[in-house]
Amino acid sequence: MHNKSVAELSRELESGKISSVELTREFLDRIKAEDKQYNSFIAVTEDQAMADAKAADEQRAAGNASVWTGVPFAHKDIFCTKGVATTAGSKMLANFVPPYDSTVTANFRAAGAVCLGKTNMDEFAMGSSNESSFFGPVTNPWGLSAGEKRVPGGSSGGSAAAIAARLVPAATATDTGGSIRQPAALCGITGLKPTYGRVSRYGIIAFASSLDQGGTMARTAEDNALMLNVMAGFDPKDSTSVDRAVPDYTATLNEPLKGLRVGLPKEYFSDQLSPAMEQQIRNAVKEYEKLGATVKEVSLPHAKLAIAAYYVIAPAEASANLSRFDGVRYGYRCENPQDLNDLYTRTRAEGFGDEVKRRILVGTYALSAGYFDAYYLKAQKVRRLIQQDFINAFKEVDVLMSPVSPSPAFVQGANTNDPVTMYLEDIFTIAVNLAGVPAMSVPAGFVDGLPVGLQIIGNYFDEARLLNAAHQFQQVTDWHQKLPQ
Repeated sequence: MHNKSVAELSRELESGKISSVELTREFLDRIKAEDKQYNSFIAVTEDQAMADAKAADEQRAAGNASVWTGVPFAHKDIFCTKGVATTAGSKMLANFVPPYDSTVTANFRAAGAVCLGKTNMDEFAMGSSNESSFFGPVTNPWGLSAGEKRVPGGSSGGSAAAIAARLVPAATATDTGGSIRQPAALCGITGLKPTYGRVSRYGIIAFASSLDQGGTMARTAEDNALMLNVMAGFDPKDSTSVDRAVPDYTATLNEPLKGLRVGLPKEYFSDQLSPAMEQQIRNAVKEYEKLGATVKEVSLPHAKLAIAAYYVIAPAEASANLSRFDGVRYGYRCENPQDLNDLYTRTRAEGFGDEVKRRILVGTYALSAGYFDAYYLKAQKVRRLIQQDFINAFKEVDVLMSPVSPSPAFVQGANTNDPVTMYLEDIFTIAVNLAGVPAMSVPAGFVDGLPVGLQIIGNYFDEARLLNAAHQFQQVTDWHQKLPQ
């Protein structure tokens, strides 16, 4: 059962071939036996999961079930879960138990899904390798057969690794600068970052409020559509939530792609991309041509400025958001503070990891009185130019296609002491977040035995088209079905 998709598991439950209790027990046993080598979970909520599975079976017996009733999944440990520790991968929140659910958590609970636990992540979602977690790095299931420990990508690496290892069929995730698409690509699964405002951010621990977006991770595009059906929608608790009708994202999955206009941004097929990676992406695009799509080159002229703009804006917002962690209200507190200043200083010095401290310092500097105009204001102007590039491109084409990452998964520790190289891992994903458009990663081949992801970028609120394009691609390829050895 652990090799089946969410859609397949739902049908098995509906037919009565298996109960949610049996299914949940199988996944929990797999986590217990296998996760020591991946470290993809921070917490496994076994007792609660079994109780929820029993309740789901009773719901199905009463004829009151949804697609998700009794289906196991996991939450990235950045979504607040009532009564269950939510750490954001940080020592600062290691003892934080929320008294409320995030909107996304509440939606899955209402749908009858069974949460198995909370997945590991880069601390406060800051990272591209899942090596900055207070709870230890996550190991990518791909590459282990060769004795190599490779990163799963970040910050949603725990969710991606757990799905790739078949410990869960699906998991929630968040994307601030590529944190869904990059780990999905590196772990050979499918992940979707929706339009900014499509999924409520209420109850998601904030990193950069104008960039963070909750999204989906699973093996197939169909499963991502099933997840988005639960997650998307207006939420009055979130001031950035968009009040717009939500379609059934599964309804158009089987629409033919004849006439689909695909744009290839020339800036994303440059010297920064290895020839082997480029070949896999171009092979995937050829499959779309066989399906009836037309392909043309387009330009995103300000794409080269995305990294610089992002690493001013995101740290600035992180500096503001993380100022609340001061040892007074909740979370970690240093022992025996001498006075208030000592409390603040030692709590933050001891509670935050190196990468988080680095971004707070950069962000505080950019927001300071003498540098606000020179850095933060200028970065926001560049952000608007990047957004306009996408608006212009979508006047010519329906979707854009590109690589997700410049290389496959790298070895753990290779870039730990080189922050700039680590930041450049997101070179093809960051512009999407600055513009707020939706994008997804779809498995599209292998380089050196490691998965490669195809990035499909859409216009605002055009997630259904992305999911349709990904689903049709997965009907004629089997990259998404490959298993790590």
